[in-house]
Amino acid sequence: MKIKHIITACAMAISLGSGVMALGKEAYAAASLTPAQQGWVHKIESSLKATKTFQARFEQLSEQNGTVTGTVLLERPGQMRFSYDPPSPLLLVANEGKVVFQDRSIGQVTTIPLEHTPLGLLLRPDPRFSGDVTILDYEQRGNEIRLRVTRTENPSEGEMTLYFAAQPLTLKGWTVLDAQSHKTVVHFTNIRTGMPIAAGQFTLPKEDD
Repeated sequence: MKIKHIITACAMAISLGSGVMALGKEAYAAASLTPAQQGWVHKIESSLKATKTFQARFEQLSEQNGTVTGTVLLERPGQMRFSYDPPSPLLLVANEGKVVFQDRSIGQVTTIPLEHTPLGLLLRPDPRFSGDVTILDYEQRGNEIRLRVTRTENPSEGEMTLYFAAQPLTLKGWTVLDAQSHKTVVHFTNIRTGMPIAAGQFTLPKEDD
């Protein structure tokens, strides 16, 4: 499997960069939101901005690699770490404006600019679902809100659907559909916010780590 597909499958489809999805222009049309829905979007933006630290267990499902689990840490702005449970050799760390993906089984490290990944939408200092981000769809069923978004200038690169619990307002996971139509689903459990995170958790891996 090519390294880009490994990243797509095992690191939340972070490389939304090449290829074009066979979708019509109507698939990229911005959603027309009601005032109530716009209000919820503003609440989500405020909640993400206010979340300085985040820790959870994650379950990740992809077509290429099946189901894997691990622990995610986030410290805003700009830092995130996905530690995959053994026997997975994978590690993903976002810091210093980039995302570094490490496969310890082959000693390989791949680096991608953070802003070229879906993580860039979540880790920016002032999260906004407007301007360079377009909302494609908004759906609310019971206590769950689904927000489907894409990059305004390059919608053919892929899209991301974010899942939130409405009460209390909490990020529960996401689905990424990349430019090759590869889907990766991430679901969070045992969520904690506002706790201190030990120093060194976001040190970027190197080839010889």
